[in-house]
Amino acid sequence: MKTSIPADNQHPATDTSETSVTTEPPTLPLPRFDLGELYATPGAQETLQRYQTNPFELVKRHVSGDWGDVCPEDAQANEDALKAGSRLLSAYLLQPPLGEEGNLTSAKVWLITEADRSVTTILLPEEY
Repeated sequence: MKTSIPADNQHPATDTSETSVTTEPPTLPLPRFDLGELYATPGAQETLQRYQTNPFELVKRHVSGDWGDVCPEDAQANEDALKAGSRLLSAYLLQPPLGEEGNLTSAKVWLITEADRSVTTILLPEEY
């Protein structure tokens, strides 16, 4: 998309010189695998709501290979799983929303994509 704006704060009706500014849509990371159908457990839905977290931001990170808060061995297991067609696991630590820091501690959610890439589920670790 190309948008024109007047140069040097000149009024567009009296000045025909223009500076051209090109705006591009934000670049999204390329998906590294198929997600399949997307599900969230009731506990994960409640936690995402309470922590004011957009689940699609976590899905975007997961599908782009940002495995979140996993140990290096689990991150490597995910990289190997991309080649072998095994299950993928991401873990993300959610921080309390502003004003809730005293009432809530951080919470962890997992995203698991099944080996056959038919389903990705957002869940709490205790729901596994």
